Amino acid sequence: MTAQAPRSVSTQLVDDLDRITTEGRNPDTLTIDTLSSLDIVQKINAEDHKVATAVQSQLPIIAELIEAIVKGMKAGGRLIYLGAGTSGRLGILDAVECRPTFSVPDSLVVGVIAGGERAIQHAVEGAEDNYDAGKQDIANLDITPSDTVVGLSASGRTPYVCGGLDYANHIGCTTAAIACSANAKIFESADLNICPVVGPEALTGSTRMKAGTAQKLVLNMLSTAVMIRMGKAYENLMVDVNATNEKLKARALRIVMQATDCSSSEAQTALEAAKYSAKVAILMILTGSNAANAAASLKDNEGYLRRAIDETP
Repeated sequence: MTAQAPRSVSTQLVDDLDRITTEGRNPDTLTIDTLSSLDIVQKINAEDHKVATAVQSQLPIIAELIEAIVKGMKAGGRLIYLGAGTSGRLGILDAVECRPTFSVPDSLVVGVIAGGERAIQHAVEGAEDNYDAGKQDIANLDITPSDTVVGLSASGRTPYVCGGLDYANHIGCTTAAIACSANAKIFESADLNICPVVGPEALTGSTRMKAGTAQKLVLNMLSTAVMIRMGKAYENLMVDVNATNEKLKARALRIVMQATDCSSSEAQTALEAAKYSAKVAILMILTGSNAANAAASLKDNEGYLRRAIDETP
């Protein structure tokens, strides 16, 4: 068998990487290979401390994106994350947590990764470089202008993400990009750009570290704040938890007790009558309503528990 000649590396791509912040060499970790285990993790921890501050600088634009997502969802839209590699996996992780946490359908928050399901656990060669695949994967979701598409790329240059965002723009969706380099290419394809600049990684180019952490923090904020604004919380309790197993049933019980200061037995009785809807059970206890009336009141108030409590005599 004749060995295939290796493909030449694009000098343009090498030049592009030289200009990307996350690909730079960190002057504080040049001797990390000579350090003890404790000294290594101290270096990494010192770099991690920079992440929250970088994200803090982006809070106004994150809040703007949250409002756009909420507006879209109230019109029947979805939140769609699009990424490759670590960024794509982070989007999927955030998406799949929404159903058990907030009792929303899996179709409301969607994660799309370059290379498809196989890429969740395995590297798929060339997937992130395929601009047309990004367009097609978003097209396959039958998106509408009410959807919000958020592109994720630590470096900010991923062609796959650019393709998906460009297609979403063509349809009229709200688009956003999250990258950790100020000159990110994907910013040219988005309405709203979130850029927590965390600086070079402790291990050069390993963007699963600070850049990945920054993206995870932003996604936590996006999905959590959106769901709070959609009425999925009361006080700081996740009252729409989907009680599908014993642990989550126990959590629902605790939530009802914490929200109403009632006994365990009273919470259990209300939950059973409410078919394990913590939100309905809380409204029953706080207002003296039966399950049917509490459920109807919540429906009239678009699922906002605090509003339903205030409007119940």
